[in-house]
Amino acid sequence: MKKIVVLTGAGISAESGIPTFRDAGGLWEGHKVEEVATPEAWVRNPQLVLDFYNERRRKLLEVQPNDGHLALVDLEFLYDVTIITQNVDDLHERAGSRNVVHLHGELLKARSNDYPALVYPWTKDILPGDCCERGAQLRPHIVWFGEMVPMIEVAADATSEADILLIVGTSMQVYPAAGLAGYAPFHAPIYYIDPKPSINHELARSENVKVIAEKASTGVRRVVEELLRP
Repeated sequence: MKKIVVLTGAGISAESGIPTFRDAGGLWEGHKVEEVATPEAWVRNPQLVLDFYNERRRKLLEVQPNDGHLALVDLEFLYDVTIITQNVDDLHERAGSRNVVHLHGELLKARSNDYPALVYPWTKDILPGDCCERGAQLRPHIVWFGEMVPMIEVAADATSEADILLIVGTSMQVYPAAGLAGYAPFHAPIYYIDPKPSINHELARSENVKVIAEKASTGVRRVVEELLRP
């Protein structure tokens, strides 16, 4: 069974009603990155950080996967599919994808501030005083700017084994995720689906890039139908 690796970004979830960072003028719901998405912000104003992610968690629970998410599930009928997502939502899982690698963490999980290996499923607000079993405050299970990306090596290994690479809804400008295309085998076809595609160095090295300048819900479905065609 051939292996397909799918790298997804904010664009695929935007159609479900989750706003993207690049479409919000460099702000997340009115906040600068430095205010809510760095370790320094957490130390400086933990209440603001908790409030920000609590609101995002509530909104996530109100939305549903779109046809871009659902179309990717259909690939599993004929392919070994690994989805590597930069998104912190669970829309791939809710759509039915079985093998999802989250590069930047998961909004529906909390982890211990002092013992990062202690991670818990979490669908309610995280409040001051919510602690792990060792007594440390819980924080969002999110990889903030300036932090290491623990799953990047797993993602790179998966990409290096891809027979086909799909890139969906990402500007391919934010590293280290943007560098993953460089791990794909040289012969592997690459489908890049995004309304505003931008070819970075890793994509430029390949002669097998097919650009589909469409939103995920239509572009992904078209590519999936092509890949499933007898």
